[in-house]
Amino acid sequence: MSDKRPFRNLLNDLTPKEWIKFQKSWFIHNPPPRRKGVLRHPAKFPETMVEEFIRFFTKEGQVVLDPMAGTGSTLVAALRAGRHSFGVELNPGYAEIAGQVILEERAALGTPAELRAEIIQGDADDFAGAVESRGIPLIDYVITSPPYWDMLHAKGSENQKGRREAEGLDVVYSDDPHDLGNVRDYGDFVETLAQVYIGLKPFLREKAYLTIIVKNVKKGGKIYPLAWDLGRRLGEVYTLKDEKLWLQDNQRLAPFGMGSAWVSNTFHHYCLQFRKE
Repeated sequence: MSDKRPFRNLLNDLTPKEWIKFQKSWFIHNPPPRRKGVLRHPAKFPETMVEEFIRFFTKEGQVVLDPMAGTGSTLVAALRAGRHSFGVELNPGYAEIAGQVILEERAALGTPAELRAEIIQGDADDFAGAVESRGIPLIDYVITSPPYWDMLHAKGSENQKGRREAEGLDVVYSDDPHDLGNVRDYGDFVETLAQVYIGLKPFLREKAYLTIIVKNVKKGGKIYPLAWDLGRRLGEVYTLKDEKLWLQDNQRLAPFGMGSAWVSNTFHHYCLQFRKE
């Protein structure tokens, strides 16, 4: 007779083996090809990766939020995982695409109508109003990837921008002054971004996690430690629990600074884990 205690899992529905596998501090994920309808968005993150995070940080039937939802990756992943989800998106065009993607995913999965997956067109700062008007329950988990400052406006990558423009695809998120991707001062950007996440705190249940996927950025010959600065600032309000590195090993290398200076090919992102405590 075994005297082993049964595995009591209060956080998710994973087995001990699945739990341990996710605990590794880095992972490689090369996104599958994007569907034609969501190509318009210049910086979409993959549903396949988001689903793994949702399955670790929530149980089936809990509630997930993405306050910068883009074309709906988080909501699609939540549907696949059997979680309720809400997403806020400033750009009306992306919100419309997200709504259509969600409808198609529902149909493909045969998702029951009672499983909510709702895109809210508006500013993430206005989430409080949406909570009241839509009867949104306490949030169990937040996962999102914000703009990496104003890097879509930066010089460089002209070839990629030219290709996207030729195909009628966006090279920036929008020209809306409320769009965080249009904030040019770095300090203002970090603080404005942090305030979005700070403003969510009253709507999160106790011990809810937030995963923010971000990277440090290079501009004008220097690095701006966006991931670290955001971690420091939000660490004043939430508990910064850990980091998990998302690595991509299928990107083409470019000879930046070859023969004269060190300039890396940066193919990693920080998945920062915060918790409301």
